[in-house]
Amino acid sequence: MDVHNIVMDDPERGIFRVHRSALTSDEVFELEQRRIFDHSWLYFAHESELRNPGDYRRRTIAGRPMFIVRGKDGEVRAFLNTCTHRGALVCRHDEGTAESFQCFYHGWTFNNRGELAGLPGSDAYAEAFDRRELGLKPVPRLESYRGMYFVSMDPGIPDLVTYLGGLRHYIDLTMDSAEALGGWEVVAGTAKFTIKANWKLIVENSLDAYHLPTVHQTYVDYMDTRLEAVGASRMQMQSRLSGQSNGVSYPRGHGGFLHFAPGRTIANLSPLWSESAQTEVTRIREELIQRYGVERGSEMADRSRHLLIFPNLLFQDSHTGFRFRQIWPVSPSELRVEQYDLVPRDEQPELRSYRLEWSRAFLGPGGLATPDDVEALESCQKGYGARELEWNDLSRGMHRQPLASDEVQIRGFWRQWHYLLGGRPAGSEAGDRPPAPVPVHA
Repeated sequence: MDVHNIVMDDPERGIFRVHRSALTSDEVFELEQRRIFDHSWLYFAHESELRNPGDYRRRTIAGRPMFIVRGKDGEVRAFLNTCTHRGALVCRHDEGTAESFQCFYHGWTFNNRGELAGLPGSDAYAEAFDRRELGLKPVPRLESYRGMYFVSMDPGIPDLVTYLGGLRHYIDLTMDSAEALGGWEVVAGTAKFTIKANWKLIVENSLDAYHLPTVHQTYVDYMDTRLEAVGASRMQMQSRLSGQSNGVSYPRGHGGFLHFAPGRTIANLSPLWSESAQTEVTRIREELIQRYGVERGSEMADRSRHLLIFPNLLFQDSHTGFRFRQIWPVSPSELRVEQYDLVPRDEQPELRSYRLEWSRAFLGPGGLATPDDVEALESCQKGYGARELEWNDLSRGMHRQPLASDEVQIRGFWRQWHYLLGGRPAGSEAGDRPPAPVPVHA
């Protein structure tokens, strides 16, 4: 398949379009697996899930069964989840703590450092048989950044810090914001669901503030009803929630949109939270400013960050909570979502309860926003059956300083996608350059 013309990118005219075959073609889907997912850093787990020796998590990454475990020596390792004897899965539970993993097929046993520790009837093997050669197969690359463990199947990929580039500025703001509260930890339980749409559509959707007032009107109406019940003014709430927003795009396909909303945790914005919870959020904000200074501390406390770590990790730190959403392609017309909520480890129980309530009400699988998004994405996928209309348009905001409702961050994703697929020359994948970070003042 000729992928060179699958993206129409004309900055001079302000036109950017993507051919719909990118969202429907079996051939494109297969190319993505080999050229994108096999050559990117892919999120695996958070350090809070691997706190103690023996702690492990089992997941499927880029179509491969894997597990990650903290060994008895304290080192974290990631392995392909297949027995070196005959191939059966060695780790058979999604999470837990174990000193060793025994293949149920023939009983080969591996310790939590991946070494072949024992096998039944070892005297049946010749002298040349060396069990040191038959330890579990490590994933080619494993690195961590700010508590997030990533793997890659590409041994030659640049290190993770280089890969993340300028996006680290925003990641650090979120990670530092919970340091005084024991750092972030993943809440027990994982939301998993499928959508009958191409995986790139939910990536677009998650970077897209343009659709919020139309698709999520149900959520807006719900909040209006709750606020009116406690005597809140809708106009007052809208004026406090409104603020400066902008989109950012970085090389290697990373990007997102930022929204300035004083009291980002919503406690300072909503009378629905108790007075004690609002007081605690105010205290935390003041502590961040004292610790990091007015500019940085205010940016931590007062700005929502909806980020994409290319290709498929959504890093969403917003007034509805903080979560990772990982998007996995299943077929050209189906995707799988795995969602993990994070909270500060030493946060007050009441505040944690409010945070999770808001997160689930908006972006939980049964919340008020996710079903709306699912309906929109599945509607798009069905619309691509009208093959006579060949192009999607993503030109919004090409000739102005990008707003959050523009599509600069989505174009950045598509440029990197097109480059890795083989359709753009080396050096052209960065595309739009990010604006300088906008300082937030108290």
